[in-house]
Amino acid sequence: MSRTASVSRKTNETSVSVTVNIDGTGTSTISTGVGFFDHMLDQLSRHSLIDMEIKTEGDLHVDDHHTVEDTGIAIGQAIAKALGDRRGITRYASLDLAMDETMTRAAVDVSGRPFLVWNVDFSAPKIGTFDTELVREFFNALAQHAGITLHIQNIYGVNNHHISETCFKAVARVLRTATEIDPRQAGRVPSTKGSLA
Repeated sequence: MSRTASVSRKTNETSVSVTVNIDGTGTSTISTGVGFFDHMLDQLSRHSLIDMEIKTEGDLHVDDHHTVEDTGIAIGQAIAKALGDRRGITRYASLDLAMDETMTRAAVDVSGRPFLVWNVDFSAPKIGTFDTELVREFFNALAQHAGITLHIQNIYGVNNHHISETCFKAVARVLRTATEIDPRQAGRVPSTKGSLA
């Protein structure tokens, strides 16, 4: 079974196209017009082993908000589409991820029920020209449209770039584990209800 999907989304604010391969090798082609965001999405692809092709054209003359949020929506939709009924997946994962002085924890339930718990604070409003509040906006859009319960907690850290990067890397790693096929599931939906929704 091929777990790949493509999604296109067009509004008056953005035009987004995303293709994902859940069973990839973490290769990506990413262009959003926002350099720091491209760097974070590359980390998401690389460490989840989900291949991603992402092309976003947004109203960057306004700010980065619509570009970041709508890209998160499209990635979430593509992941949900690629997973289908989520039959055979591991479903749950959690991880503490260290990067230099920073430690961030992520936990996920690929449940079909969207929810974000966000316990991350930044000490500055920007990383370069990128608004730090948009990190939460991205993960909220991703969780809502992928149909996942996602908890992210920065345990400690000083450098805001590192805090953001550990969020993306930690989420990548838990997505990798939770979406992997569990051979002991024998193709079953991992829920006593018989469906994930």
